[in-house]
Amino acid sequence: MDKRKKALVLINKTSGMGKAGNDTIEIATKLAAKGYEPIIYPIIPGTDLTSETLVEEYGGQVDMILCSGGDGTLNHVMNSMMSLDKRPLLSFIPSGSTNDFAKGLGIPSVRSKALEVAVNGKPISYDVGRMNDRFFNYVAAFGAFSKVSYATDQDLKNVLGYAAYVISAIAELPQNIGYSCHMKIEADDISEEGDYIFGAVSNSASVAGMTLFADADIKQDDGQMELLLIRAPRNLAEFNAVIAALATREPDNPYITYKQVTYANLLADEEVEWTLDGEFGGSYRETRIEVISNAMKIMTKDSGNRD
Repeated sequence: MDKRKKALVLINKTSGMGKAGNDTIEIATKLAAKGYEPIIYPIIPGTDLTSETLVEEYGGQVDMILCSGGDGTLNHVMNSMMSLDKRPLLSFIPSGSTNDFAKGLGIPSVRSKALEVAVNGKPISYDVGRMNDRFFNYVAAFGAFSKVSYATDQDLKNVLGYAAYVISAIAELPQNIGYSCHMKIEADDISEEGDYIFGAVSNSASVAGMTLFADADIKQDDGQMELLLIRAPRNLAEFNAVIAALATREPDNPYITYKQVTYANLLADEEVEWTLDGEFGGSYRETRIEVISNAMKIMTKDSGNRD
């Protein structure tokens, strides 16, 4: 018998509706049938059983790391994998409340179908973003509503799913409308300065469950990400103009910048809080974002991207 490959399985039961651990036996069975020896651990923050410690211990010994959890869980796993000399194949069974990254790659939201893809799908390469000293799979964002995904109570997300984000966004509406930060921004052929209500560098059409780039040709493996900047309105008329520009996705207007970029340098007048893949990403005055082309390989049913 050929030597079995090994798969590290990391399960975060607290993500999504708390169902990530319900199909552990099925995961182990499918991996074994595929020729993998499964090594299964729960992710328990605050203990020795974290993504970081487990990937560090087993990452160099396994051929695959299968993550069952939300976008935030996958972010931690991917960040840990980026420090490995040789990165194993990544598999993802989404169990979060929005699962933006999985949607972008065509990974099914139904767990049984996602498991089939995780074990028997096709590996594709995808680009990873680096913001200062941290990595992200699909979005780095600042400004209005960017806090919603990581600040929303986990119990509320477990009960209400995506509706919890909407409720949190509405609750924060007054302070979000009044938010702005002054920044100087350079990115590829872009150089601008102004007051911004929101900004994001994204590798996904969906952010916090909201589709921002539905009409754009977004690819996860083209060495580029999408920079979106929304200038802060100074009065009600400008606020309405911003909303109209977002709704119509006008390519050239004074309120929105939308470009494909390979890097972005942002210098703010004061520290700005960032969100990375729905998790708190730190506060910075100076932020450097760059795209690391084809940094990871992940299992997906989408064979359109290159292997």
